[in-house]
Amino acid sequence: MVSLSDLPLESTSWVPPSDIRQAKVAIISTAGLHRSSDARFLDGETDYRIIPGDVDAADLVMSHRSVNFDRSGFQQDVNVVFPLEHLRKLAAQGEIGSVATWHYSFLGAANPIRLQTSGAQVGRLLREDGVSAALLFPV
Repeated sequence: MVSLSDLPLESTSWVPPSDIRQAKVAIISTAGLHRSSDARFLDGETDYRIIPGDVDAADLVMSHRSVNFDRSGFQQDVNVVFPLEHLRKLAAQGEIGSVATWHYSFLGAANPIRLQTSGAQVGRLLREDGVSAALLFPV
């Protein structure tokens, strides 16, 4: 079995963060979220779902299936695991530059080693969207 400590990590130069008031911000969640019209996550799946920045929160569903996972917070307020409404407010108030066009959700129960390919794809998509800050919501 391969562990994360076995992976070679490249060193990168320190990049000073940009002003958050100029940042385009995206959300990345491991809550197994997707639009109701999207395919559900399957057990152990390492793919991701793309969530548009203008999605209606009522259209989001969760595919997490663990019997130990408490969904009550999500059911009461999606912002617990995917705070898009709060990002929109921050953008409207000028606290952040803008909200990303696209956001991403993974299934948190996946083996992180197997997420390398999809993680790299999402990194490229974030760059193409001009995202300069991402909020990570591990669930």
